[in-house]
Amino acid sequence: MDAPAPRRRSTLREYIEALLIAAIFLGFTNTFVVKTFFIPSGSMEETLLIGDHLFVNRLLYAPAPTALERWLLPVRQPRRGDIVVFRSVEKPTVDLVKRCVGLPGDTIQIVDKRLFVNGERVEDDGYTLYRDQRIFPNRPSLPEEYRLRDQFGPFRVPDGEYFFLGDNRDRSYDSRYWGTVPGHFLKGRALVIYWSWAGGTPDGSSRSWGQRVRDLFHTVIGFLSETRWSRTFRPVR
Repeated sequence: MDAPAPRRRSTLREYIEALLIAAIFLGFTNTFVVKTFFIPSGSMEETLLIGDHLFVNRLLYAPAPTALERWLLPVRQPRRGDIVVFRSVEKPTVDLVKRCVGLPGDTIQIVDKRLFVNGERVEDDGYTLYRDQRIFPNRPSLPEEYRLRDQFGPFRVPDGEYFFLGDNRDRSYDSRYWGTVPGHFLKGRALVIYWSWAGGTPDGSSRSWGQRVRDLFHTVIGFLSETRWSRTFRPVR
C-alpha cells in the first residue's frame, strides 16, 4: 500500500514563515551588525544635516575582540576623527552622534575656539564649522555655556573613555559640557547616509499616534520633493 503524499503547506503559511525569518534577520542585523540612525539636531552641520538617515557599523568597536574576531572582522579601537553613535551619559536611553577628538590619555584644551590635543593645535580640518565670530573669555562672571564653548581645559581624558565634539562647534552640546563617554557606551561608527529628508524630523521626544500618522502622511506626500537626492549614499567622513 502506497504511503500518503505529504500535505503541501499553504501559500499563506509560507509567506508568514518567510516574513518571520526576514524580521528575525533584520532584527539581528540592526542589533549586532548595522544600525540605522537619524539626525535630529544641527550639532554636526555641515557634515550631517537634520534629517540625514545613517547606516552605522556596530561591529567595528567590538569590546575586547579575540584574535580570531580581529582576523575575521574589521574590528578596531575608535580613532580621532571617527563620527560615532553612542549612548548619552546624561540620558542613556538616548543615542547621540558626534566626532571623536580625544582618546584615552589625551589632553584636550580649547583656547579661543581653537582645539589643542596633547599640546598641538588641530589645524583647520575642513569639517569644523564656526557660526559665531564672537570669542567668549574664561571669566567666572559668564555663564558656563559661553565659557566652556570657547575656553576649555586643559583636561586629561580618563582611561577607557573618549572626548567628543560636534562639528558645528558654536551650536553643539558635547563633551565640553557633560564630560567623556565610557567605551562601553559606544554603539558604532557612522558609515553612509542612505536617505536625507528635508521635510522636518522628530527631535526624539515622545509623540502621540496622531502625530506619527500625520508625519508618515507628510513623508509619503513629500518624498520626491523633500528628499535631498544629492546626499543619498554619501559616505560619512
